[in-house]
Amino acid sequence: MPTLRGPRVLAATLASAALVSLAACSTADVVTTGPRPHSPTATTTPSRSGETDPARLALSLTDLPGWTAPTAVGDGTFSRPMVSGGDVSWKVLDQNNAVLPDYRPAGPVAFGDSSVYTEVPGVLTFRGNNYRDAPAYGTTDVREKKLQVVWTQDTGDVYAEGSHWAGAGWTGQPLLVNWPTATKQAMGLSQAQVDDPDFVEVLYPVVDGNVYRLDLATGRQTKAPISTGFAFKGTGSVDPRGYPLLYAGMGLNQNGDTEGTWRYRIFDLIQNKEVSGWDGSDAGAPRDWGAFDSSALVNAATDTLIEPAENGLVYKVKLNASFDAAAKTVSVRPEFTKLWYTTPDSSRHGIEGSAAAYRNLMFAGDNDGNIVCWDATTLQVVWVHPTGDDTDATIVLEDTPSGPFLYTGNEMDKRGEGDGGASHGPVTIQKLNALTGEQVWQYQVDAAYNKAVNGGLMATPVLGTGEVSDLVFFNIAKTGSDKQGSLVALDRQTGAVVWNRTLPHFGWSSPLLLTGTDGHTYGVLGDSSGLLHLFDPNTGRDFSTLQLSQNIEASPAVYGNMLVVGTYAKKLYGIRIS
Repeated sequence: MPTLRGPRVLAATLASAALVSLAACSTADVVTTGPRPHSPTATTTPSRSGETDPARLALSLTDLPGWTAPTAVGDGTFSRPMVSGGDVSWKVLDQNNAVLPDYRPAGPVAFGDSSVYTEVPGVLTFRGNNYRDAPAYGTTDVREKKLQVVWTQDTGDVYAEGSHWAGAGWTGQPLLVNWPTATKQAMGLSQAQVDDPDFVEVLYPVVDGNVYRLDLATGRQTKAPISTGFAFKGTGSVDPRGYPLLYAGMGLNQNGDTEGTWRYRIFDLIQNKEVSGWDGSDAGAPRDWGAFDSSALVNAATDTLIEPAENGLVYKVKLNASFDAAAKTVSVRPEFTKLWYTTPDSSRHGIEGSAAAYRNLMFAGDNDGNIVCWDATTLQVVWVHPTGDDTDATIVLEDTPSGPFLYTGNEMDKRGEGDGGASHGPVTIQKLNALTGEQVWQYQVDAAYNKAVNGGLMATPVLGTGEVSDLVFFNIAKTGSDKQGSLVALDRQTGAVVWNRTLPHFGWSSPLLLTGTDGHTYGVLGDSSGLLHLFDPNTGRDFSTLQLSQNIEASPAVYGNMLVVGTYAKKLYGIRIS
């Protein structure tokens, strides 16, 4: 069994570090500040490559720093040393779970930089792309520095695993898509929507088992919800080629007294129904918990989907997808190859967060507390970096002239379990070299253990841009107490604390940054009291707040001036940023 994301209690504050100056926002909400050792690296978005050819993008594994060849250990299994002690072992399986000791794919699978992940404007996967660094699309006209509810959509709930689940789940981010005209016509949207170049559709799989389809501007349904009967806890993915395909996995296989088969689902958005997928109860898996909380990446150039699962497998799926807009048809015929791996302390296996990708290298944190890097082409494990505890927050990748780097952190989970478990302990925020898995710096903060609602890093970090491009931001839960949290800005080069805000109510929701038309950068954060913050990322202080109903556990997404997020109150909100 995984750590259950059970009754979502609300609230949080922080464990403060020794910093230089102190400025009080209130008795319960304090910002401490330290030196800012580096200036922003740029005020504009850096230039990107535009290359999409996997053959040109793929890195040779033998050229990686410190590369050593894997060791064959029999029965098609291979191993290599982990970054800090012990060995990781892995094997590649085919569709029928036969071992492939000499797996040789037809060609390389490699992703371009984040700017070319999607051919369609919008936020089409968790945090927008393969670097997981773009939950907001476009620029935002910020004048009044306020948040206003424009529309709401009622959702439902389920009872499963001894708990009540409502609204949008932990990593349940909406997808915001500005479809090509031909795709809108094929899906049978209204003529007004087809003719409107600014029309954006919200696609939101949530825990009541429905996929809601809404007009971003008005909140009106564009089509009837797609009903599956079983909860989505994570974020779906829209095909980045503009194909009317939605990929989303079951987060729970129970709904009251009804129990179903674990399922990863592929939806035809023309017919508005599931048309393909696969089961999470996989005979080849090392674990029988078959949930899919990860948001898939689709490599458009090779027609390949990558989806880590909580059953301990990573699925590499040749989609064989085709779309005929004129005929109003779309189809898929999935073919599978799977990565199975284990480490000396593997007790849970499985990945809850979403994978990031740099060329052919992919990265994710797992339930055993490992950061795992594997090759998208051959599915061999490249390196493993143990963190010391469950690591569920999605990794964010930074591409720099000095090479690629990862930002990650663990939680207070495994160390608190059982009779001898700790009531609190340090959680570790890290920057890693993406090519080697070696640590660049770390920052530690004390967090409380809670069996139902974990402390530590559950939210995905966000990289600063523009005037805060020297910073990286982390929302850390249950720091200092079971109720409080921390929003901290760290220097990207050194990990030094630039500011640290004590939050009276913790959060699992991932923060995001907006680029204003005025050239400034703005931050948004939701917390467990239902408060949505519009804050200054230079200082950590709020410009304004908006009180929503109940816990904002899900992560928001933004398109232009509109933000969408779900809450535990069984509502989806469309919110204007002004």
